[in-house]
Amino acid sequence: MSTTVADASAGAHAEQPEPGRRHRARIWNWFVLGVTVAVFAVLAWNRRWMSDDGLIVLRTVRQILAGNGPVFNVGERVESNTSTLWTYLLVAFGWIPGLRLEWLAVILGLLCSIGGLLLALDGTRRLAGPTRSTIVAPAGVLVLIALPPFRDFATSGLETGLITLWLGTTWWLLVRHARRTPACPVAVTALVIGLGVLVRPDLALFSAFAGLGLLLLEWRGWRRALLWAAAAAALPIAYQIFRMGYYGLLTPNTALVKEASNAMWSRGWDYLADFTGPYYLWIPLVLCAVLGGLTLRRARIDRPVVIVVAVSLLGGIALALYVIRVGGDFMHGRMLLPALFSLMLPIMVVRLTRATVVPALALGVWAIVATGWLRTDFATAGKPVDETVTIADERVAYVAASHHAHPILAEDFDEFTAIARPINAMLATDRSPAILVQSKEGGWHRYPSTNGRTIATFFNIGGPGMLLPLDMWVHDPIGLANPVAAHTTPYPTRRIGHNKYAGAAWEAAQFARGTPAELIAQGDFTVGSLDAIRRTLACRHNPEMLESVRAPLTAGRFWRNFVHAVGRTGLRYDYDPRVAQTCP
Repeated sequence: MSTTVADASAGAHAEQPEPGRRHRARIWNWFVLGVTVAVFAVLAWNRRWMSDDGLIVLRTVRQILAGNGPVFNVGERVESNTSTLWTYLLVAFGWIPGLRLEWLAVILGLLCSIGGLLLALDGTRRLAGPTRSTIVAPAGVLVLIALPPFRDFATSGLETGLITLWLGTTWWLLVRHARRTPACPVAVTALVIGLGVLVRPDLALFSAFAGLGLLLLEWRGWRRALLWAAAAAALPIAYQIFRMGYYGLLTPNTALVKEASNAMWSRGWDYLADFTGPYYLWIPLVLCAVLGGLTLRRARIDRPVVIVVAVSLLGGIALALYVIRVGGDFMHGRMLLPALFSLMLPIMVVRLTRATVVPALALGVWAIVATGWLRTDFATAGKPVDETVTIADERVAYVAASHHAHPILAEDFDEFTAIARPINAMLATDRSPAILVQSKEGGWHRYPSTNGRTIATFFNIGGPGMLLPLDMWVHDPIGLANPVAAHTTPYPTRRIGHNKYAGAAWEAAQFARGTPAELIAQGDFTVGSLDAIRRTLACRHNPEMLESVRAPLTAGRFWRNFVHAVGRTGLRYDYDPRVAQTCP
């Protein structure tokens, strides 16, 4: 009997890794994580840039910092930014004296991406094995780093970096709960999970799976579950009440512009093919599946591990299917990045064993090839942004248009300064309210305005919006900051997110002073178009829609906005005013 006890004791001792081995494993693993993140940081910094959509966010930030409220134009309550949390994160740092908002958005986006990637890697490292002697190697993270869109949108001024940070943080927290080493109370984790919808509305899909996973991991009865659900929902519900009362809609205005509730599966599958095809993405996905299978085969699989892996996989699939359903986007790969990031979470790193070495090396070879040589057909300098192209590489297009390797400031873009410079010159000599219409020859016509503000309309409103005065109305015909255009029906053949149109004629019909004959004398409009637009805007529900964003915000107005937000969100009229003027 004593021999048996001795043998068991020796076996138990053999299972414990030596202190030196644990120390070497810890150093190696942190070296892997640190080098991986550092490589990503360098690659992303070398692709730094600013998109026009990112500049749209920054004009709203300027308005908030100036005391005008969360609006794009003073006097119009339009939520032109999709990510609430990204907007207010920029506001939180935007007060720093001497700091250009463009650089703030670029640097903060990159830091969020780096932080999210590091947390995701550490979460998977903790999930990879039960002992501290586990040696890991990068796997799924190589897929992300190798893809140009993931590096490009780490900056760009958009909320992609914040999405990476939120997904990485949520994953890290769930893994800590699964491994029974929680980093914070369950209610705090629930609160973080609930922030998804404020990072971007479609992330509510991932929040739903993450919230369910947290309940399964930490179930302590219905009373606790309801408290955690309340913690997760508190901020989203509070902001939703504000949104409905302040903006008069259920969703950000961008959701109306992109018709986020419509199903366009065929265009969505094209968007998926456009993302996966150029990089032969099926190769690394198959290799990751093999690595995942080998890891599961050798790992100690328990219920908590199954739960957290299911959260990431189901959440990623749900995000991908939603993007495909709504038709994708016009920016190459951008909308599918969160889904891919979610799918890669369980396999970010893998345990380095004899079985995993070969597929891990194969994945590394693909990553080197993809990073250095694989590109889309349109990722060539000199190709401008074309509204007839359904999907484009925005970074390449803006680099070519700006003649800067790293266009960051609004002044770096020749197209934006060409619009803003003559307008600012006109405003310097004549501040009387006017509607400014660009002629075919490139000059500008002035029409006296009745609403007390100068108004101009152009497609790219982010750059000009940063260069023009805050008290001027900067509108776009596609509706991102234009409530009239946002409620039109989309043109069927135009690119997703840019498939609405209500141009300068709609501004003149609303605000220009003078008879139709006087307005058309300069050749910009026709009597028929102006009359049709005016009859359209006079139809039953349209005046109330415009009051919801332009009338002074009183307690009564807030309540009416809130009560009628559902119907107002569904309000549409035909993009052709000759059709829309026949009121239903």
